Amino acid sequence: MVAIEEFVISSANNVPGYKIIETKGFAYGLTVRSRGVGGQIGAGIRSVFGGEIKEYVSMMEDSRDEALNRLIEHAKKMGANALIAVRYDSDAISDIMQEVLAYGTAVVVEKE
Repeated sequence: MVAIEEFVISSANNVPGYKIIETKGFAYGLTVRSRGVGGQIGAGIRSVFGGEIKEYVSMMEDSRDEALNRLIEHAKKMGANALIAVRYDSDAISDIMQEVLAYGTAVVVEKE
């Protein structure tokens, strides 16, 4: 469980120490990213020699953060103060674009 600015996030179906008093529904946050030409060239060179491709690791970390922040904003607009069953999904749209989706169930919780 993570609390971001008093917004509770859990990958489980409940939140220890909290009672779910209302379910608002499915919420999501989505982003699609592409590396710039320079990043693609650098990643291409690294892929020839093997090892971690830092340009893509950085891009994916930023993408996950952006998708999570959009998920939180969507849940807040629904009137939720927490998210449960939070998951990530990712897929390539093309050779140079990556989609990251964060999703979960928006709920209203109160401390027990």
